[in-house]
Amino acid sequence: MVEMRADGFWRQYSRNKLAVFGLGIVAGVVIGTLCAPLIRPGDPLAVVGYPFEWPGHDPRFPLGTDLLGRDLLSEMLHGAGHSLAIGISVALGASLAGGLIGLVAGYYRGWTDAILMRLAEIFQAVPGFLLVIIIVALFSPSFVTIGAAIVAVSWPSIARLVRAETMRLRSSDFVAACATFGMSDPRILLTQILPNCLPPLIVTTSVMTASGILIEAGLSFIGLGDPAALSWGTMLATGREALYNGWYMSAFPGVAIVVTVIGINLVGEGLNDAFNPRRQRRGG
Repeated sequence: MVEMRADGFWRQYSRNKLAVFGLGIVAGVVIGTLCAPLIRPGDPLAVVGYPFEWPGHDPRFPLGTDLLGRDLLSEMLHGAGHSLAIGISVALGASLAGGLIGLVAGYYRGWTDAILMRLAEIFQAVPGFLLVIIIVALFSPSFVTIGAAIVAVSWPSIARLVRAETMRLRSSDFVAACATFGMSDPRILLTQILPNCLPPLIVTTSVMTASGILIEAGLSFIGLGDPAALSWGTMLATGREALYNGWYMSAFPGVAIVVTVIGINLVGEGLNDAFNPRRQRRGG
C-alpha cells in the first residue's frame, strides 16, 4: 500500500515538468555539496593562485580566483553546504515552532488562541529582514544566532496555516469520535490532526528553505554573516569589493543562489500539485 501511494504521489508530481526540473536542480546542488571534498579537497579558503585570475585563464581554476587568490570553484562547492544547512535548519525550526503553536491555538481556541495569535502579530508587525538584522546585531553573528533570528520571523506564517487547518479538522467527525473514546488531547493532536496538516506544512517548509538561504545571503552581504563560515553569502560580500574589475566573483555565487532558490520553489509547487491534484495548474 505504501509503495502504491508513493508511486501515485510521484506520478502526480512528475506531471509538473518544471517541478521535476527544480528537483534536478536541488539534487545537483546537494550532490555537489556532498562531493565537494572529493572534487576540491583541502581548505577552500587557502590561497592557491594569483589574485583576479579570470574564469578560463588557468585550467586549474575553471571559475577563476578571488581577490586573494582563492579558488572560486572550491569556495562554491564548499560554501553550498553552509547555505543549505541554514535554509534547512530554518525551515525545520520554523515548522516545529509554528506547527506546535498553530496546533495548540487552533485546537483549544479561546484565550489560548488569542494570546498566541497576538504574539504572532507582534513578530509580524516588524518587517522580517529588519527584525533579523536587529536580532543578529544584538548578538555575535553565528550559525545559531542567524538561524534563530530567521526562525523568529518565519514561524508566525506557519502557525497561522496550521491553526486554520486545525480549526477545520477539530470539528470533524473522526476527531469527535476520538474524544468520545477517551483519547487524550495530545494524542488527538499528534496522531489525528497533525498528519492531516502535513501536506500544506511540507509545501510551506520547502518555500521556507529558500527564504532562509536568501536571508542568510542578505545578512552576509551587509556584513552580518557568520565570519567563521564559508557560504555563498560571504562570497557575495567578498566579491562586492571587486565589482568593477572582478564582477565574476559576485556573479557566480549570486547565480547559484538564484538558481537554487528557483529550484526549491519549483519543488514546492510540485509538492503542492501532488498533495492537491485538483488544484494542479499544469499538465504533463
